[in-house]
Amino acid sequence: MGMVMVKCPKSGRAIPTGIRTDRESFRYSPVFFSRTNCPMCHTYHEWFAREAWVHEPGTSTQRRSAD
Repeated sequence: MGMVMVKCPKSGRAIPTGIRTDRESFRYSPVFFSRTNCPMCHTYHEWFAREAWVHEPGTSTQRRSAD
């Protein structure tokens, strides 16, 4: 299991969304829109699933490619 991550548009750093899943499940999930509270800039960021990726500890972090 890993954490769905998105990029903070202000700091450029990866931030966790609070959503836990594995890469395969996330890849085949329906397209969705969400908001995440950013610990870097203390604001909410809106994002689409296609902008996110799953970081699984012990593996390299790779962005999800657009299908």
